[in-house]
Amino acid sequence: MSKSYRQEYELLGNLLIQDNLITKAQLEEAYYKHKHTGERLGDILVNMGVILEENLLKTLAKQLNIDYIAGDNFQQINPDNASFIPESIARKYLALPFHVDERSIFLAMSDPFDLVAIDDIQKLVGKEIRPLIAKKRDIEDAINLLYKKQEENQILEVLRDLHDQQFEIKKEEEEKIDLDLLKKQIDDAPIVKLVDYIISNAVSKRASDIHIEPTEKELLIRYRIDGVLHKIISPSKQWQSAIICRVKILSNLDIAERRMPQDGRFTIRYGQREIDLRVSTIPTIFGEKIVLRLLEKSSFNFSLEELGLDSNQLKIFKHHMYLPYGMILLTGPTGSGKSTTLYSILSRIRSPEQNIITIEDPVEYQVNGINQIQANFKIGLTFANGLRSILRQDPDIIMVGEVRDLETAEIAIRSALTGHLVFSTLHTNDAVGTLIRLINMGIEPFLVCNSLTLAVAQRLVRRICHHCKEAYTPGNSCLENLGLRTDHNEQVLFYRGRGCKECNNTGYFGRVGIFEILEVNQTIRNLVLQNALPEIIKRKALDNGMTTLMESGIHKVIQGITTLEEILRTATEGE
Repeated sequence: MSKSYRQEYELLGNLLIQDNLITKAQLEEAYYKHKHTGERLGDILVNMGVILEENLLKTLAKQLNIDYIAGDNFQQINPDNASFIPESIARKYLALPFHVDERSIFLAMSDPFDLVAIDDIQKLVGKEIRPLIAKKRDIEDAINLLYKKQEENQILEVLRDLHDQQFEIKKEEEEKIDLDLLKKQIDDAPIVKLVDYIISNAVSKRASDIHIEPTEKELLIRYRIDGVLHKIISPSKQWQSAIICRVKILSNLDIAERRMPQDGRFTIRYGQREIDLRVSTIPTIFGEKIVLRLLEKSSFNFSLEELGLDSNQLKIFKHHMYLPYGMILLTGPTGSGKSTTLYSILSRIRSPEQNIITIEDPVEYQVNGINQIQANFKIGLTFANGLRSILRQDPDIIMVGEVRDLETAEIAIRSALTGHLVFSTLHTNDAVGTLIRLINMGIEPFLVCNSLTLAVAQRLVRRICHHCKEAYTPGNSCLENLGLRTDHNEQVLFYRGRGCKECNNTGYFGRVGIFEILEVNQTIRNLVLQNALPEIIKRKALDNGMTTLMESGIHKVIQGITTLEEILRTATEGE
């Protein structure tokens, strides 16, 4: 088996061509990138957007004569399978015991060529390993599901241990906390286990943020999942100081300083994933509140096709991101997916012939073939200063994390006007607001018109959970409010999630983008130069075919991707 795997993998490209999934030119381009970056051929083809990961894996499975496991099939896994492979090993190798019999373990893997993983697990379990192939994300979700019960039992045990402890800090002594007693609490095994669980559980639940919030009577732990906060646990108030100080120690913060805000960071390893945690503290009337932002440091693996762009929007993106110069700005509130979109673009257009440099705060993902700079405002490495230095590095393509001030805006626009392709983000509510915001910052209208080629507003909406998805018929008044006119005999179906254990009874699982894309063509330029009102510019853009955020969202409601309630909650914010 192992002998032929490597040989057959080399034939994958030709098989994809035979199945009309890629062209010979696309294969040659992928091989060229492989020689210069060392990435796997399949990953390159997926990142190029020429093939979906699912189609690639199905073809690979056929070539290797093994089974492809779709995401839904992981629901049938016997929970007892978790006892054969420790969770740490499953996460390290992204390998899951899908089925077990007397002689063999059928191992769902994202990389069936990983002979080290196969050998290690075979030695561990003492059974023959028979590889299966599945998407990385499906395996991660299945691992989270399979080992969830074990985690729940662990936290119950930790909380029982804490309940048996007798340490206590009285409220009236809050200003005179005994640091020796506090350090004893922090080093106590249950506290360490509890904080470790809070963090690891957040990663497994796909949380983007952890909120540790003191209230009058309890300590509230909440996770932000798919953009919405959810209460997780509420440890006893008496353990508040110990839990908070444990996080501060991990972040290299001053545990004696409780009156001033502090910022720190630390990194954890979760299986094969490396997670960077950015920590922020603020004093409140009931104690210090801490927010931990979770950022995965692994290589970026999203494609433009996965973001939620419709076919016309994708066509517009592809045209403008291959222009030799100009500026593309993405707008929206914090957490609306702007950085993910920018990384997807850079992953698509990177090549050995291009010098691509970014300055970011923070560097959220590592992208091979791109020079990434971490801004550091404490030492004066601002976006503006970093951008000046980048321009002396002979760049072809530049990404600036955010246009925050006039100085950064001026340098970015000057770069776009002098033969560079510039990407950045801006905080406005809609695409037309991008033009107005730049002018209000002090940029001359003619410079805005000559540099900006594309303005994109975006939001993230929650996807309906596919485990509990159900159809329903909306009322006629609902359809009329959406501007959808249908024949009275025609039945319109919308979809929603009932709520299940997979989605924590929310009815949603994961998120997808909705977009409003403004092409700055000659008509729009003329209106800007005439100081036209934003409403007039937007009306003309709509006449030219621009889709609004609301229209983009309604299209996804009709497709059964999200719900009307989610669109009304998200697309109308700030508008």
